[in-house]
Amino acid sequence: MAKKQQNNNLNNNNNNSGNNGNGNNFFNNNPLLIFVIFSIVTIFAFKAIFPEQQMGGDSSNSNIQAFGQTSNKTVPYSDLKALISSGKIEYVGIGNTQIKAVSKIGTGQVTTFTARRVIPDDTLIPELEKNSISYGGINEENVLADILFGWVLPIFIFFAIWMFIAKRMQKSMGGGSGGILGIGSSKKMINSEKPNVTFDDMAGNKEAKEEVQEIVDFLKSPDRYVRLGAQIPKGVLLVGPPGTGKTLLAKAVAGEANVEFLSVSGSAFIEMFVGVGASRVRDLFEQAKKVAPAIIFIDEIDAIGKSRASGGPMGGNDEREQTLNQLLAEMDGFSTDAAPVIVLAATNRPEVLDPALLRPGRFDRQVLVDKPDYEGRIEILNVHIKEVKLGKNVDLKEIAKMTAGLAGADLANIINEAALLAGRASKDQVDPSDFKEAVERQIAGLEKKSKRISPKERRIVAYHESGHALIAEITKGANKVNKVSIVPRGLAALGYTLNTPEENKYLMQKHELIAEVDVLLGGRAAEEVFIGEISTGAGNDLERATGIIKSMATIYGMSDIAGLMVLEKRSNQFLGGQTQKDFSDAMAKDLDDHTKNLLNERYEIVLQKLRDNSPAIEKMTAELLEIEVIIGERVREIITEFGGKVFVDEDLHSDAIIETAKKEPIIEETPSNSDETTENK
Repeated sequence: MAKKQQNNNLNNNNNNSGNNGNGNNFFNNNPLLIFVIFSIVTIFAFKAIFPEQQMGGDSSNSNIQAFGQTSNKTVPYSDLKALISSGKIEYVGIGNTQIKAVSKIGTGQVTTFTARRVIPDDTLIPELEKNSISYGGINEENVLADILFGWVLPIFIFFAIWMFIAKRMQKSMGGGSGGILGIGSSKKMINSEKPNVTFDDMAGNKEAKEEVQEIVDFLKSPDRYVRLGAQIPKGVLLVGPPGTGKTLLAKAVAGEANVEFLSVSGSAFIEMFVGVGASRVRDLFEQAKKVAPAIIFIDEIDAIGKSRASGGPMGGNDEREQTLNQLLAEMDGFSTDAAPVIVLAATNRPEVLDPALLRPGRFDRQVLVDKPDYEGRIEILNVHIKEVKLGKNVDLKEIAKMTAGLAGADLANIINEAALLAGRASKDQVDPSDFKEAVERQIAGLEKKSKRISPKERRIVAYHESGHALIAEITKGANKVNKVSIVPRGLAALGYTLNTPEENKYLMQKHELIAEVDVLLGGRAAEEVFIGEISTGAGNDLERATGIIKSMATIYGMSDIAGLMVLEKRSNQFLGGQTQKDFSDAMAKDLDDHTKNLLNERYEIVLQKLRDNSPAIEKMTAELLEIEVIIGERVREIITEFGGKVFVDEDLHSDAIIETAKKEPIIEETPSNSDETTENK
C-alpha cells in the first residue's frame, strides 16, 4: 500500500512537472531578458534601414554629402589649417566642436578631414576667405542617439520596473515567497534553528516540563505512538505571565527532541496588504513540512488569534481574520503521522483567543507556565549563577525568600544586576549585600542618594515609614517587614517599607486583606498622630487601600452590601488584571458608602494602635533619621523592647480550619448494625 502511494506521488510530481513545463518556458520565465534582446535587435534594424546620412534630415550637412562617398581621416587642428593654407581644401564645415574639410577633387580619391576645433581661433574664417574656400555650418547631433536615449531608454526603464513589480505581485498572490517589495515572504521573518537548550536549562516549572515531555518522546520515536493508535496533540498552547519562560520551554522541547525549531512572532503575520498574513502562514507550514520532524513556535499568538466575535456587529480586522482562518485550515490540513510537525504557541492573554483555535485537533492542550514557587526560585537561581563568582556566605535560600512573586526573567535580572554592582565596586566576588541591593532595585527602584530633601520632609518620611513597619509587625495576617528605608528610590518614592512574604500566596483570607489595608493606612495615621498634620505622601497608599476594599465587595463577596453577588468581572489575569463593572447606580452609591465607612473604621483602629505603641515609633524614627536604613529584625526588636506583641511564624491559613473543627461534634464510629448511629448522625 505504501509503495503504491509512493508511485502515485511520483506520477503526480511528474505530471505537475510536465504541466509546469508547458507554462514555464524560457520566454515566460525571462520576460525582461526577452525585452532587452528585442530592443537591441530593433535598434540595429532601425540603423540598417535608416543610415545616418539619410536620417540627418538637416540641410546643414548637405554640402558635405554632395561630394559623394569620401574617405574619412582624422587630423590635428594644425594640420587642417596647413591644408587650408596650401589651398588643398574645397569646402569646410564648421561645427561647435568639430571641423570637417573636404579635399579638392583631383585625380585621386576625395578625402574628408576631421579635426577637433580649437576655441577661440579668430584666424580660421579670414584664412578661408583669403583662399576663397567655401564654408558653412554642420549639424553634429546624432538622431539615432536621440531616439535611443530620449525614447527607447526611458521606455525600457519603465518596462523593467513594471515587470519587477508585476512579478513580485504574482508571487505574493500565488502564495509564493515574494510579494511587493518582499512583504509577502516569511523566510526572513522565520528563525530556523536547532536549539541547544534542554530541560536542565529550564528550571522552576516542573509540571510544565512534564506536560510537554510526551511531545519530545513522540518526536524522537513517533512509531511507538502510531502503533498504539494514539494521536499526539497537534498544538500546545503555553500560557502564563510575562517572563516565566514560555519561549525557553518551547526551545527546550526542540532541543530535547533534536528537531528543527521554526519560530515567528504573531505580529509578523499582520500587514497593511490583504492576504499577506495568510500567505505567510502557508509559507510557514510549507517550510516546516520540508524539514519535518519540526516544531513551529508562534510567540504572542493573540496578535492573530483574537476571537472573531470581538469586532462587534460591523466585523473586525479582515486581514487578521483571514490570517486566523488560514492558520485554522493549516492546522487541520496537515497530518502529524506522515510529517511530525508540532505547533507550539505562547500567550499571556488566553481569554481573548478564538474558541475555534482552542478546540481539540488544533491546540489540544494548554500548559500553564506560572511564576515559580520557593523551590522553583532556588532552581532558577542555581541555573543563572553558574557563570557568577559567588561569595562564600551567599545563601540562595535567603534570596529566594526575598523574591516571592517574581518571575524567572526577574530573577535572572537580579543576578546580573548583583554582578554588575560587584564589578562597579571592584570586588572579586558577588557578596550578599550586592544581591540585597539588586532585589531592592527590582522591587522599589534605583536608589537616589543624591536627591536632597529637607530635614522636615525626612522627619515626615521617617514617621510615615515607621507607621507602616509597626502596623505590619503587630497585625495578624500582614506580610512581615524585611527593610525600612528613608532613602529615595524610583521615580517618586521618598522612602519605602519592604514587605516580602517568604512564599507565594495563591489565596488570601479576609483578615489578611484587612491587614493589608491597615498597613497601607499606617503611614498616614503616623503622620497625624506624631506630626499633627497629614501630607501628600499617602496618596498611593490610599488608592491601593480603596481598591482592596472595593474588590472585597465587588469580586470576592466579602461584604454585606452585595452579599455573594459579583459586581465586577476580571480579565487579563496574567497582565495585572482588568475589571468590568456591572452594577446599578444605586449599588454604586452603596458601594461608595461602604468603602468610605470601612476605611474610616480601619483608620481609627490603626490610629489607636499607633498611640499604644508610640514609644516604639519614636525609637524607630530616631534610628531612621540617624542611619536611614533599618532591617526587619531590628524593627521587631524595638517593638518587643517597648512591650509590643509581634506575630512571628504564624500559620495564617490553619486558624479558621482549627476553629471550625472545634465547633463540629466528634462522631465516634460504631458497628454497622446499629440504628443509634443513624440517629446520632
